[in-house]
Amino acid sequence: MYKCAKTWYNIMVKSEKNMKESVKVLNECIELQLKKSDDYQNKESNVTQAMHYRRGVDSIHDIIQGKIYRAQSILESKGDPNFESLEDTYKDMINYASFAVSYVRGKMEGQDPNRDMYNKLRSKK
Repeated sequence: MYKCAKTWYNIMVKSEKNMKESVKVLNECIELQLKKSDDYQNKESNVTQAMHYRRGVDSIHDIIQGKIYRAQSILESKGDPNFESLEDTYKDMINYASFAVSYVRGKMEGQDPNRDMYNKLRSKK
């Protein structure tokens, strides 16, 4: 664990100029995720993150699949989209993938520990 934390620290303290572009993208995704979470799970609301995914990780998979179709459509049309860019679409996929991992781990905010990754009641043994 220490080696991993030390590696992460070394990456983060490098100047932006020397930082790998993929790490810059991940940092942008973190910032985007934190900003969007204020809209989806507002402090004044009782809605938790897990409530957005009624079928658990399966719901998240459907959203990612929709993003893949959107990216394919943008690529095939060679056009300039009106709203969400190709880059925005890929960043959303990264963030939704992190939600899926969080859900599989049982660590998503509002997730019921008595339910599995598909949001089905766990069988009692």
